[in-house]
Amino acid sequence: MARALAAKIPPQLRESIDLVVSPAMGGVIIGHEMGRALGRAALFVERPQGLFELRRGFRLEPGQRVLLVEDVVTTGLSSREAIDAVEKAGGQVIAAAALVDRSNGTADLGVPFTPLIRIDVPAYSADQLPPELEAIPAIKPGSRAAT
Repeated sequence: MARALAAKIPPQLRESIDLVVSPAMGGVIIGHEMGRALGRAALFVERPQGLFELRRGFRLEPGQRVLLVEDVVTTGLSSREAIDAVEKAGGQVIAAAALVDRSNGTADLGVPFTPLIRIDVPAYSADQLPPELEAIPAIKPGSRAAT
């Protein structure tokens, strides 16, 4: 899948990537494999105190051109937070990629974004749920705390 995703990135952009960075935990494996597919080193950012940061001896050289890689992009919030962390560490995110874009095309990451696949999932406001969904209790799965 990483080779297929790498092939979708425009060639001129692909050639200008110095490094791959992904957010932990979901993006670590695809980030590593994208690094292999592109022949570039791969690092990850993680949230030990709630904000993404480089740890474990990972470092960026000032101005290094970075591809941010995710497993799934839904709203783009985690991607933008990871981009901020890379930029604070001195890197320059020039593009983003993900295995799945399920944002319905609404995620704006501020850089060119290439998904392997787009899955359009309808979203409803709480007061406009179809009856078949209204009968199911709402839960919030994922890595962020339920609110």
